[in-house]
Amino acid sequence: MTSILRRMFGETQSPWTSDEPIREELFSIERLEEHGRSLALAQLVIPGFARGQPLSRRLADNESALLAAYHDIADTVAKGDAITPAAEWLVDNFHLVEKQIREIRLDLPVDYYRELPKLSEGPFARYPRVLGVAWAFVAHTDSRFDKDMLCRFLHAYQQVQPLTIGELWAISITLRVVLVENLRRISERVVGSRLSRLAADQCADRLLGVADEPAEPVQEVLAAVERGPLREAFVVQLIMRLRDQDGTAAAALIWLDARLAQQGASVDVAVHDEQQRQVNASVTVKNIVTSMRLISDLDWSELVERCSLVDEALAGDSGFADMDFPTRNLYRDAIEELACGSSHTELEVARQAIRAARAAAHDSQADPRQGDPGYHLIGGGRAAFETLVGFRPA
Repeated sequence: MTSILRRMFGETQSPWTSDEPIREELFSIERLEEHGRSLALAQLVIPGFARGQPLSRRLADNESALLAAYHDIADTVAKGDAITPAAEWLVDNFHLVEKQIREIRLDLPVDYYRELPKLSEGPFARYPRVLGVAWAFVAHTDSRFDKDMLCRFLHAYQQVQPLTIGELWAISITLRVVLVENLRRISERVVGSRLSRLAADQCADRLLGVADEPAEPVQEVLAAVERGPLREAFVVQLIMRLRDQDGTAAAALIWLDARLAQQGASVDVAVHDEQQRQVNASVTVKNIVTSMRLISDLDWSELVERCSLVDEALAGDSGFADMDFPTRNLYRDAIEELACGSSHTELEVARQAIRAARAAAHDSQADPRQGDPGYHLIGGGRAAFETLVGFRPA
């Protein structure tokens, strides 16, 4: 797990300093479950309440960067210039992206965010644990949302470390935070590649002597890119413009071969890598847009209940599963409150309520209502149960 994090972030202690797309090895469902268990072992949480790093600042940054990329691509289209498939996806669906960012801002209030468990170390230190969970899911699915895969991933994670009810509700928002982050990174690469192709066209014009201008010497034209690695988009565009030309163009191609050799690459490798990068970017942006739609349309309450260990415990020992959603939610709210004001986890509180209900069910003198965990959580037995779990109001 540590090696995976280093590969994703290097030695940095912030997830925001890299501009690489959030894309790792594509996992099968079995491998994703295995990864969920190893991730739960690796993620250490700060005990008790911890003030965390704000996500709102990065979200605002991403919004500005995406808007700038959108305007750049839209201007390119208005001029009649060609754009990549990834850029087309961004332009055609930018209204959806803006809507997602607005919803994230509304659905992640400061007080709610503050209560989420925070990680104690690693790239996500002092960020909510659920951010690391969502990031891993997005990275190993190439941003493709599938609710069944997500449920199996969360169940595997919780075999090692249970998630709180609040974290399960926050998965929806956090997945979209990570998807927006990924889209920002790819959009900036799209714009960077366009600028590299534009620079290559300008170099080619000077080398070929277009518009009745004389051809200029190779060293003079390419002096600006003499230092630093060459971007694949620049190389591929320049090759396309100079191929099948002679004279200065042939000398420029020889210069390109030499420079790429210094970088441990070749023309063929550069062309292949750029083509693959464009294909990957197009697939990932398509996945991001589709996933945003799916997450927005999903009945998240059904998924939360399906993944909640608290729901599983209550349903297995009472009529909890047959109750309506508002009643089940009252049980969960009570468990969250009692866990927050005591030294017990939410799952421990739920099990304590179940044990109290079982004891009452076997007591012939007890009120039959006491045989349901809800009596102790939200009913007449609440005061006694607060004493039992050592509850003190926050």
